[in-house]
Amino acid sequence: MALPKRKKSKSKCRIRRASHKHPVTASKACPECGAPHRPHRVCAACGYYRGRQVLTVKSS
Repeated sequence: MALPKRKKSKSKCRIRRASHKHPVTASKACPECGAPHRPHRVCAACGYYRGRQVLTVKSS
């Protein structure tokens, strides 16, 4: 099994790990209520998906 000949510096490790970040979740405004929601999913604020009501949401 191969072993490293030299110690890897902190900067080299951190440069490599810099690309392991989580992607930012996309969101857009709901056409019915304007609340932000994820694409291709039911709006949690109003319960609409693609122009029709699919969930009944309790108002607080």
